[in-house]
Amino acid sequence: MNFTRQMEPLMPTVRPLGADTGRYQTQGTQAMFTSVNTRAASTYKRVAVDTGVQTADPHQLVSLLFEALIQSLNLARGAMERRDVVSKGAALGKAIRIMEEGLKAGLNLQEGGELAANLKGLYEYSVQRLTLANLRNEVAPIHEVLNLIEPLADSWKQIRAGALQGA
Repeated sequence: MNFTRQMEPLMPTVRPLGADTGRYQTQGTQAMFTSVNTRAASTYKRVAVDTGVQTADPHQLVSLLFEALIQSLNLARGAMERRDVVSKGAALGKAIRIMEEGLKAGLNLQEGGELAANLKGLYEYSVQRLTLANLRNEVAPIHEVLNLIEPLADSWKQIRAGALQGA
């Protein structure tokens, strides 16, 4: 008996589609890799943010959350105006996560009393408005949330400044 059988060469079952330019390159570029300067700048920014978070006290962490929230809301607003659905969804998702997992989760409802309860209500309302903005593709709820959050972020910064002046 002859058990040696000729096997056909294995062929891939999925066709290669090319480079994943959607995630790693800006639209319209044909470059295979990002430039060294772009990668270095990105790495520097990431390290600076990581270092800032690691060395920040709780007050500074909340300030960083407010800054990231406002930045995400502005990105969502711009993406909506450009009709960039993917960027809008990502920016609104990030803003909602910052409010839910950062600002709201950081509240101490037992010791914070009425103020903490009011902030919790504000964050919950803001999440509802941002969800509505995403579903209806409307900019007005984003402006509304920005108008609620920006004064709060400014007040938070003033608390820090006042504490430093008094020390």
